[in-house]
Amino acid sequence: MGVLGTLSLAMGASWASGLRLYAAVGALGLLGRYAGLALPGELSVLTNGWVIGVALALYAVEFVADKVPLVDSAWDAVHTFVRIPAGAVLAAAAFGDFEPAVQVVALLAGGGLALTAHGTKAAARLVVNASPEPVSNLVVSTAEDGAALGTVALAAFAPVAAIVVVGVAVTASLAVLPRVWRRVRRRRAS
Repeated sequence: MGVLGTLSLAMGASWASGLRLYAAVGALGLLGRYAGLALPGELSVLTNGWVIGVALALYAVEFVADKVPLVDSAWDAVHTFVRIPAGAVLAAAAFGDFEPAVQVVALLAGGGLALTAHGTKAAARLVVNASPEPVSNLVVSTAEDGAALGTVALAAFAPVAAIVVVGVAVTASLAVLPRVWRRVRRRRAS
């Protein structure tokens, strides 16, 4: 796999891990094992049957947990310490065939990408979860599932599109996040 494909998978997997880590890992593993996707660097470990099985089992738990407002907020709080480091590791692993300095840069950038996705998701979900009706939570949660899986698919099959989508998503996160946090603070103060 070339540099563009490696960059795309590193960015896509890192960003998607900020939303749905287990879905991203499971999808990459399935694509590598059954769809013939050549995973770069050390990402080939994701094609192990145990890795795929555990990732998909945890995704099933997350899928349900994410649809319940209070459980979702607790799940996001705990996964702040899981998704961001995992996004960093996924990016570094994608660049496993490169020199160590490149791997460290990928680690740092991957953590940043996961942080933007997770931070925006967690903040926005605090606002959505405060709504008394359950439909918005289900819609937003399902959209997050689609965004994570769609980004992994784009990274695998349309690298340039994936890089653009992740770039736009990060830019949007950086623009929207301050407003979302202000709204969260106002709700908590009320």
